[in-house]
Amino acid sequence: MKALYTATATVRGGREGSFESSDGALKHNLSMPKELGGPGGTGTNPEQLFAAGYGACYESALANVARKEGVKLQDVEVASNVSIGKDESDGGFKLSVRLDVKMSGVDHDKAEDLAKKAHDFCPYSKATRGNIEVELNVLEMSRQ
Repeated sequence: MKALYTATATVRGGREGSFESSDGALKHNLSMPKELGGPGGTGTNPEQLFAAGYGACYESALANVARKEGVKLQDVEVASNVSIGKDESDGGFKLSVRLDVKMSGVDHDKAEDLAKKAHDFCPYSKATRGNIEVELNVLEMSRQ
């Protein structure tokens, strides 16, 4: 693969340390969540960062797929839920993802079709395919 862009972040101190991107745009403390035995706190964690990255990438893939099919989406929302749990096979940990996808301007069947095609197209989905469980959950957009 010929790289079009490379993001670099330097981490010091693992889950209870800090990180900074090479361009300085991201600089945060990391906190171990209470649910994982840590103190919690105001820092972020790898699961939140992965959820944000995956959700942003997936929504862009969805927009790309819709545009290629001539579908105009009016509103789109992706909630990327990244869970960490025990891996019974080795006693370590593993991740799973549920993408809650909402879009208006299309019927539910078309929304399901677009969501699946975006999952096939998204670089994060490609990277995780066969490695972690990813569930697509297409929801109705609430009417206001």
